[in-house]
Amino acid sequence: MTGERRDAVSRPARKGIVLAGGYGSRLFPLTFGVSKQLMPIYDKPLIYYPIATQIMAGVREILFITTPEDRAAFQRLLGDGSQWGMAFSYAVQDHPRGLADAYRIGRSFLNGAPSVLILGDNIFFGHGLQALLDEAAGQPGATVFASMVSDPSRFGVVEIDAAQRPVTIEEKPVAPRSRWAITGLYFMDGRACDIADEVEPSARGEIEIVSVLQRYLDENSLSVERLHRGFAWLDAGTHESLHQAGEFVKTLQNRQGLLVSSPEELAYRHGLISLDGLAELADRQKQSSYGAALADLVAHEQGNG
Repeated sequence: MTGERRDAVSRPARKGIVLAGGYGSRLFPLTFGVSKQLMPIYDKPLIYYPIATQIMAGVREILFITTPEDRAAFQRLLGDGSQWGMAFSYAVQDHPRGLADAYRIGRSFLNGAPSVLILGDNIFFGHGLQALLDEAAGQPGATVFASMVSDPSRFGVVEIDAAQRPVTIEEKPVAPRSRWAITGLYFMDGRACDIADEVEPSARGEIEIVSVLQRYLDENSLSVERLHRGFAWLDAGTHESLHQAGEFVKTLQNRQGLLVSSPEELAYRHGLISLDGLAELADRQKQSSYGAALADLVAHEQGNG
């Protein structure tokens, strides 16, 4: 396994929110008894992948928003985050009220800080992803990540001009103006909670994230980072996509011998835990192939020390 350990990057002290609520109805009957974000994507729970993205984005404090029924299970799995050099908090969303509801629930947690919101079933991977996250972390206002899709009518869509600036944003348009879908990753400044409070619910009774983004667009303070070829954006919300995501991770890890979106590895790479701390985490999981992969990483790092 390879990879450089990163020095601390100077950037705004952003806090993270992982929205892991909802009831995963597209995955019934699998989700009758367990949250979809706790289901496996090959060798690790789905929730590990957005946590990995948050670590890469420079986040060190995360609020997990879950259903009341699932909160205890998330806490049992993730604890207080100290094992990865982080701080985890938990809140509940008793009823799905839209993505932007996360800013209302997370107001006291954020306390005016800029934030990174990611959906609990979104997976991001690709060479150069770290650079895009670093770029977004330094932008004022709000930043969204957009990916080219073949069926844009199923997504929020952003139209981008020749200067790579957003022109329009629409939620599931009948006649899309572009094929750039807005992914489930949002960088916001400290005004996000106030803006979410001012947004009127949509016809379906939800606080739409697109409405919040529209405010930033109207102020000319919305940026777009595009995920070009070579990036993978996976929304593991259906039986097929859940299986595809697992196969994707399995193929990459088995062929390259590199872990994909491992919070333990990234916590080490970003200086949140020591090599000894990583070794302890590997030993705790030594009976699994995931623990063995972490042990291989430790051995590699010790050999290069």
